[in-house]
Formats: sequence, structure tokens, C-alpha cells
Amino acid sequence: MAKKLNPEDYALPLEKALSEQIYNALQGNVVEQIAKIAKVQNPINDYRSILEGHSFKVEEGTLPNYYKMFHEIKEKLCFEGDIDFYITGDSSVNAFSICSMNPEEPNIINVNSSLIELMTDNELRFVIGHEMGHLINGNTKLTRLINFVYPGDTEAPVTLQYKIRLWGQLNELIADRYGFLAMPDINVCISAFFKMASGLDFEKMKVNIEKFIEENRKRLDFFRNDKGLNFDVHPVNPIRVEALFDFSRSVFFKEGGTTRKKLQEEMDDLISILLRVRNSELDSHMANFIATAGLMMAGADNNNSDEEIEVILEELSATKIFPMNFLESVAKMKPKALSKLFTDSVSKIMEINPNMREAMFIYLISIVMADKELNIDEINALLNLGQNALGYSPMEAANILLAVIQRHYSPKMTDLY
Repeated sequence: MAKKLNPEDYALPLEKALSEQIYNALQGNVVEQIAKIAKVQNPINDYRSILEGHSFKVEEGTLPNYYKMFHEIKEKLCFEGDIDFYITGDSSVNAFSICSMNPEEPNIINVNSSLIELMTDNELRFVIGHEMGHLINGNTKLTRLINFVYPGDTEAPVTLQYKIRLWGQLNELIADRYGFLAMPDINVCISAFFKMASGLDFEKMKVNIEKFIEENRKRLDFFRNDKGLNFDVHPVNPIRVEALFDFSRSVFFKEGGTTRKKLQEEMDDLISILLRVRNSELDSHMANFIATAGLMMAGADNNNSDEEIEVILEELSATKIFPMNFLESVAKMKPKALSKLFTDSVSKIMEINPNMREAMFIYLISIVMADKELNIDEINALLNLGQNALGYSPMEAANILLAVIQRHYSPKMTDLY
């Protein structure tokens, strides 16, 4: 057995933090205990039945070359659990792994036949290492919980969707690192990326690797400069290629290479591209308005209630993956700076889209009504902002407020007893 690898060396701090946050938000320990009592069927059993019946199992007696290769990778990555390897007849260039919930049962790695046909043995080593990386990182457990709480016909709240997607993308970057550990040749790994993206042979197309990396960075700038968004489960290839290239030049592989701290800084720069969920100028100003106006309205009665903060965060979640972090940063601003940011955001929004005025005022009303108490100090602050910031007359602002009250106001149940 090779020297045992330390998964902490190849982890990404944000992925760990997100994993814990998502698990806790879904009450994972409680849900898993209930599922255990209910004897919920382990989905890996269904996959195993399908693969055993319709796919080709990689065994020493039938496919000795692949069996040897896959187990060499397993030993190189110091993976101690059992893995059943399968090859499935499928035209999509893809592979997947499934972690077993029972330590006594093997994990699963499946490779589609088209990937086998397209990849060289060395490129296949990268792919298998990548899938084994998912097993080592243990992300299947959280994926199973997410799919259990939100099955195919249901949707998680927007903020949670964003965080789940980001967590999944970071998992792919970590798995790529294990792919590189299995096949530490950056040219081979980039060739594998190219084939998975295009379905074409890197060598047959006579692609110049240096030029490819150069062009990749130009494509990366497209995303870095707010011109592209990534809504896929996987990070876009320009990010994956650059992340792996940075990893290959680190102290993990080269004496005097990039330090761990510098490598993390390079990763943070790439990850910042994945943090964006919107890329228009209006969205940025709207986020500033939602945070500043929300805090101003919530604090009008000197009592920021949980209900009011919840409304602010829900609105911010449309533009920020980490709305609480953003709101806390705005809340730390000095009153004069916060007021200026509010005024500037209103001015910019009205300049870009004057039709947003009523929606902005109704948002302010939603803060006032969040705790189901019509506090006179909040009402006065609301009418004042409606007049001085949004240009409504007192009568216009009052009429809009009354219309919202008529449609949406509901008293607290405790006030009725």
C-alpha cells in the first residue's frame, strides 16, 4: 500500500463549510435517523441491480487489463474500501460513482463504453481517479440527503439551490485533483477534458497544448469579466483546466512550487467566478438597495425582528449565494456610508429602469408588515422614504400602502386571544 494520502491536503475550505451548512440546514442527522427507522431503501441497491443485469462488470478473469489498472489507481489513492467497477453500453461520454452506505458493501464506479473507446489508458486513469476522488471526499452522502429531501418533482429554496450547485462544482474541482494524483501529467488531463467536452481526439485534431492553455485563459477572462455565468452542476472547463494547471505547479508535485497559501489564493480567484448568480449592473444595485433599505426600515422601530431579516435575506437570495454575509457587511457600515449607498442604489436603479419604483416601494412595505405589526414609527419612515427617495407624494404612498394592507395583511394569531 502506498503512503496514505491526507484528504485535508486536497480539500477546499469553502466546500467543507458549505457541506456542513447544507447538511445542518436539511437537519441531516434527524432525517437520516427517521429514514433508518422507516427502513428507507438504499438507492445503491437499485443501481447495483441494474448494473449487474445490464452492464459488464470489470473482473480479473474477464477484463484483466482494466481490472489491474483500476486497482492500481485504488492503491495509489490509498482507497481502502471495496469498489465494484462496471462498463455500461452508453453513447454519452460519462462516468459516475456511488458511495455505499454500508461499509460491508462495495462502492460503485461505472464508466460508459463511449468513454472507454474515446480515452487512452492514461486519460482513463484520470477519469477513474476523479470518480474515486468523489468517494474519498464523501460527497455522495450529502447528495443522497439532498435528493431524499428534495426528490425530482420538488425544488429547494433559491438560496439553497445556489449553495448546492456551488458545493457540487467545488466537489468536481476536488475530484479533479484526485484525477491528477492518479495521472500526474497535465497534458493528459487537459486532453481528457478536451475529449469530454468535444468528443474529439486531442492528438488526431493536432491540438497545440500551449496554445490550448493560452486560449483557455482568454475564455476564462470571459467569465471573470462578468460576461458569463455557470449554472451547470460542473464548473465550466476553463475553470477546471486552470484550477488543475495551478494544482500541478504546486508544492504537492514540485520542489519550490506554488505554496499552499498561494495555491489557495489562485483557487479563491477562480471560485469567485462561481459565486456569481447574476451579471447585470441592475442586479448589483438592487442587492445594495435591498440590503440598505431593508436595514433602514427594519431599524425604524429600533427592533430588527427575525421576520424582517428573513424578508431581506429572501430578496437578497435572488442575487447572492451568501446573502447573510452580504447583509452583515452592509450592516457594519457607518450610518452616513449606509445612507449614501442607499441613495446611490436608488438613483442607479431609477436611471436604468424607472419602472422598478413601485416594486421597490412594495418591498419596503413588506419589511414593515413582516412581523404583522403596523408600527407608527415604521409607517412614518416608510412614507418618508417613499416621498424623498422614490418621489411619491404622501397620498400616493399612503394609497399603495393601503392597497397592500387590503390584499396581504393578516393579524398575529396571539392578538386574537
